[in-house]
Amino acid sequence: MIRHTVVFTLKHAAGSAEEGAFLRDAKVLEAIPGVQKFEQLRQISPKNGYAFGFSMEFADQAAYVGYNDHPNHVAFVRDRWVPEVAEFLEIDYVPVE
Repeated sequence: MIRHTVVFTLKHAAGSAEEGAFLRDAKVLEAIPGVQKFEQLRQISPKNGYAFGFSMEFADQAAYVGYNDHPNHVAFVRDRWVPEVAEFLEIDYVPVE
């Protein structure tokens, strides 16, 4: 199992229509084959400056690669993520054995 997480801050004002549209449109990622347990999360801790997080799981490396290469993911990153995300940190985990 691979858990893919990303925390980020948008260039849009908090609570704006643009912020809402980005989060709504990001749900396209959930429908990509291999994606499991997709979550959109709002940051509440004052310990860092990120506003949101996405988390999802993949059964294995092949499913993760399939997600990364999927046309809907590539288009979302190109058309929405790159122009609208101000800052992010991506972390991919596997269970400790």
